[in-house]
Amino acid sequence: MRRLLPRALVTVLVAAAIVVPSAPALAAPVFKVPFPCGQVWGGQTRTDHSPVNAVDFNRADDVDDLVYASAPGMVDLVGDQGASGYGKYLRINHGGGYTTYYAHLNNWYVAVGAQVGYGSPVGIVGSTGNSTGPHLHYEQRLNGSSVRVKFDGVEALYYGSRNYTSSNACDGAGTGAGYIDTANSGAQNLYSAPGTSYPVAGSRNDGTYVTIYCQKAGQSVTGKWGTGNVWNRIGTNQFVPDVNTDTGYTGFIPSVARCP
Repeated sequence: MRRLLPRALVTVLVAAAIVVPSAPALAAPVFKVPFPCGQVWGGQTRTDHSPVNAVDFNRADDVDDLVYASAPGMVDLVGDQGASGYGKYLRINHGGGYTTYYAHLNNWYVAVGAQVGYGSPVGIVGSTGNSTGPHLHYEQRLNGSSVRVKFDGVEALYYGSRNYTSSNACDGAGTGAGYIDTANSGAQNLYSAPGTSYPVAGSRNDGTYVTIYCQKAGQSVTGKWGTGNVWNRIGTNQFVPDVNTDTGYTGFIPSVARCP
């Protein structure tokens, strides 16, 4: 449970009119093509599209093909506009003002509040809403405004059609997602193995979204979410204690593999 500031302290802070410098803008997530690793999809952009920066994805016999989250985040909207607009669609909030939209789905596989990562199925391709045939309508937005789509840091073709090969979860499906959540809101050290006695292998700032590739029992430590011995691997030889990672679960995540 998060602690509330005492009423008297809140009053003092407001009265003092403390000016806090604005935080620097967060870097964009590394977005992936929203389909399973190795699949090749045709992506189309056009000047009469709404919004103009959206990408429509197609391939042969694509009805009910799996759609993956293109970056870690939290599902914050699942909607159905019926026979108009997006039809069945969802939105993922990736933090820092970045969101992605997935529209014309035949169905959803997630609900509002779900934490997702690379390799997380979120729905299936369909032709619901204002659609003339099966495809995935995909958008990236920043602070609510449509922006040009990038995959693996490379901007999509504007305007025209080209093939895109997915690198989504190519190091293994069954990933989880969450964000760094430390007790003191400071940076969290990463370790080369599941324990603080191992070499430090980098750090992540509080609030950073992370993909969890596997989990492993290790040293018991105390953090923001109590005491536990579960560690999350978020990169090659990079482990973070689960008690300082907000995943929506306590300890092991059912869908995530155990590290060897």
